[in-house]
Amino acid sequence: MPPPPIAPDGPGQVPYGYPGTTPAYGYPGPQAPYAPYPAGPGYAWPGGQAPPSNGMGTASLVLGIISAVGFVMWPIAFVLGVLALIFGGIGRGKAGRGEATNPGVALAGMICGAAGIVLVLGLVALVISVDG
Repeated sequence: MPPPPIAPDGPGQVPYGYPGTTPAYGYPGPQAPYAPYPAGPGYAWPGGQAPPSNGMGTASLVLGIISAVGFVMWPIAFVLGVLALIFGGIGRGKAGRGEATNPGVALAGMICGAAGIVLVLGLVALVISVDG
């Protein structure tokens, strides 16, 4: 059987297992039972979207958890709780605009940050009431 004709753009990619060629990857030779996976879309194509920036939501969750767990270090926990609320708000805004894909993580960070602030305020109130 003769080979297929060459396209006007050039020969293109030789199909997997075509006689007289070696595959670029995988098992050598045409005895491999499966064709190679197709190449995925690249990030350099014009009009492509940028990858989501989920850093604010993730930072909010991390700071909120540290604030809620470490509330006995009340000055640090209070600042971290406030930062978790701020970063969570920014992360939720990014998710609303479609720039991020983790609105739930940002919301969880805001909740943990608020819980850390409430625990700090409760600890301070307890210390003041016992000390006074």
